[in-house]
Amino acid sequence: MADSDRHSDAEEPSIIANEDERAQREAENGLRQFDTTVQMALDWIENPGRQFRLRPSAIQRLQRVALDGLSAYAGNWRPGKVEIHGSQHQPVDAFLVASQVEELCEYINDNWDIKTAIHLAAFTMWRLNWVHPFSDGNGRTSRALSYLVLTVKLKYLLPGTDTIPDQISANKEPYYSALEAADKVWEAEGKVDVSALEELLSGLLAKQFLSILKTATGRTNLK
Repeated sequence: MADSDRHSDAEEPSIIANEDERAQREAENGLRQFDTTVQMALDWIENPGRQFRLRPSAIQRLQRVALDGLSAYAGNWRPGKVEIHGSQHQPVDAFLVASQVEELCEYINDNWDIKTAIHLAAFTMWRLNWVHPFSDGNGRTSRALSYLVLTVKLKYLLPGTDTIPDQISANKEPYYSALEAADKVWEAEGKVDVSALEELLSGLLAKQFLSILKTATGRTNLK
């Protein structure tokens, strides 16, 4: 199982040295990233005649918002190696990042009409973490991108204020464990198995919908 502070470890000069200022900027960017995710989803949902195609530029856009003012590499693929502290997985070398992200997009696009929304969202979340294409912000971007894919596939914005990304941020251990489970199967068998992530996302989606029922009924004891 991954530890509680799994994060990217790459050599990069810090733009904001003060920890409190950095934390504030990260929080502000997080809100902006979610708003960007929602707007990107609406661009597809409100144009039902367009076939959804996931592009690397969409992934870079989400990461750029998350790391704006925090990283000199915001919106760009990492220029060198990166390690994931708290994980045994070693991401691909930098020169392979672009092609691996293209393959991620191709999987989503090729399976858009035949796979479930939960599977596509789970695959997106796992594979982007597996590639780890950025020097920082990979986890945040993977969760935003997964939410985008889920929302567009379902063809409507998901109601509820306790969103899937918020729930993961509040308790990351199950998320880390599910990522590690998918990593191990891929390493051992070369097979995509994101069943642990699918189960996790299904439960989190149910909780997000339940938050609407709690608000509507005023019954906070619902489970």
